[in-house]
Amino acid sequence: MLLLVGALLVARWSWDVMLARNAERAMYDLRAVAAAPQVGQDKRIVMIVFNDETLEATGKRSPLDRALLARALTNIDRLGAKAIGIDILIDQATPDDPLLIKAMQGMRTPTFLAFGTNATNPDAVQSWQEKFIREFQAKLAPGNVHPASIRLEDDADGVMRRWPPRPRGLPPLLVDRMAGGAGAFAGYTRAIDYRLPHAIDMPGIVSEPVFAKLPIDLFANDDAIDMLKSQVAGRYVLIGGDITDLDRFDTPQTLISKDKKTIGLEIHAVLLAQRLDGRVPVAISPLMLWLLALVVTLGGAGLGASDISGWRLAGLMGLGVVAIVALPVGLQYAGIDTLGLPAFGWLVGWTLAYIVAAAVARGFGSEQRRFAQGALGRYLPRDVASAILRDPSQLSLHGERTTIFALFSDLEGFTKLTHAVPPETTAVLLNNYLDRLSGIVLAHGGTVDKFVGDAVVAFWGAPIARPDDGDRALAAAIAMVEAGEAFRRAPPADCPPVGRTRVGLHRGEAIVGNFGGEGRMQYTALGDAMNTASRLESANKSLGTRALVSAEAAAAMTDPPLRPMGRITVRGRSTPIEVFEPIAEASRDDLHLFREMLDKFDSGETGALAALERYAGARDGDRALGKLVENLHRIGPGGCLALD
Repeated sequence: MLLLVGALLVARWSWDVMLARNAERAMYDLRAVAAAPQVGQDKRIVMIVFNDETLEATGKRSPLDRALLARALTNIDRLGAKAIGIDILIDQATPDDPLLIKAMQGMRTPTFLAFGTNATNPDAVQSWQEKFIREFQAKLAPGNVHPASIRLEDDADGVMRRWPPRPRGLPPLLVDRMAGGAGAFAGYTRAIDYRLPHAIDMPGIVSEPVFAKLPIDLFANDDAIDMLKSQVAGRYVLIGGDITDLDRFDTPQTLISKDKKTIGLEIHAVLLAQRLDGRVPVAISPLMLWLLALVVTLGGAGLGASDISGWRLAGLMGLGVVAIVALPVGLQYAGIDTLGLPAFGWLVGWTLAYIVAAAVARGFGSEQRRFAQGALGRYLPRDVASAILRDPSQLSLHGERTTIFALFSDLEGFTKLTHAVPPETTAVLLNNYLDRLSGIVLAHGGTVDKFVGDAVVAFWGAPIARPDDGDRALAAAIAMVEAGEAFRRAPPADCPPVGRTRVGLHRGEAIVGNFGGEGRMQYTALGDAMNTASRLESANKSLGTRALVSAEAAAAMTDPPLRPMGRITVRGRSTPIEVFEPIAEASRDDLHLFREMLDKFDSGETGALAALERYAGARDGDRALGKLVENLHRIGPGGCLALD
């Protein structure tokens, strides 16, 4: 009974379960894109942007050219726009501010200027910037320029799916102000209703975008402004940036189609169009979600407890899965808001209920069925959940030998730190740190094996192997070092400074599976690959590096940014290991040059060591490089460094 209650809870609350949340998001994105209507260009809204060409022409990037903005605003004001929204924070002084203030004071068109506070957006707005924003906008009153919130809020995976909340301390949203009020969207924080451009199945012809986008340079040209009247008259004008790598977000569409990320200004345009249309998707009540979860769970349990078998059972199971998958899609097509609908949770809950009921009805007739129930009850790796549910045999009951990428991390000096702070502080610090690093592993498709004190043990390649596991593991290692460095530079309040994060990554054979007893088991990896990764992590201290990758791991990666750091021998392994340091910011040419110099040294070429010394001397702050040159002096060409 308790397991059936667990199945019901999964079928209701899977959006709040870490292991299932990513699957729920992915399924929502798929159905949202599939159900999104294709529309022609929205003639009510036009975007006017500072783009890369504008920045190149003006020579100004941050802040943007305010004299250009002032001229453009003055000209746009003459063209009869309904309202103007400016998605640009005026948050620091420039010599051109008087021109912009004068232009804004003279605006006749209702204009709404970006406003932000440190309290609601501490990453983008510092206290001194907020002070300037308030002082600047105070100079515009009275007049037709008013503050508006441009705050957008993405989900934890960086995808923009929801309308932003309206926290206290901020003026109304930009789109609400432009549309004359929130209307039916007051307090609305559910799904953004994206539209797609009409697909054109003709070679060489590109679909017309949903919203027109014009460079701001055109509107700063007094001689050409009258020709642009048809682009602005009677429309809502949004002014902002379309700049590479700035203010860009993933949306369900870009995530599924792998298109370029969407600029923040266009998301404001999407919100404005939805607001103008009054498209408020129908919400599913919490009571209805409970009812649906109960129906799904009882359906799975009823099928599992029945005497049906063979092809008839397979057909009913297939029909059940199709119904569970199709219902959310159908609701999405019907204009129902399915953001938060636990579609994946239904699948898991239905499956769990079926397994539990079948096991009870058949007296736990097979060991494999008991294992499936126990495995699903103990863990559900989010990046492989769908595949495991389709084929539970991919999780070996007793373990199997396979090739994996093993990763070990360590936080320097943490043991010493635990003696210097209260246990409560240690717990907060450690949980914060491990949450960041384990999140990186999961985000890169890895499996978190275990935590050993402050160490994270993880691997890629099991229970399901992917062709790019090596690239995922390397990206995770680099991100973990960067996250550890950020944690070291800004520790939580009331915590003393912490040390550096070190990472070791190796590829080799391991035995992966479930180990333990009847009452408790753990999915883990054992073997030389894990031991070697641990030794590589420890070797960072001697080599002055923060991450080390073995040659075996590097060979299975696609053009990795790795710098050779020589050969080492470690305890428990007689053969030398060639090791590499990830240098994400280094150019491939520089890495190739360094590799050539090191190869010349190993071959005994005269002057190679001097060339390496000059190379290292030109990079005085590179501690690992300096250590390498020191070690080369000691071991000579072709040698290896022996580590304990």
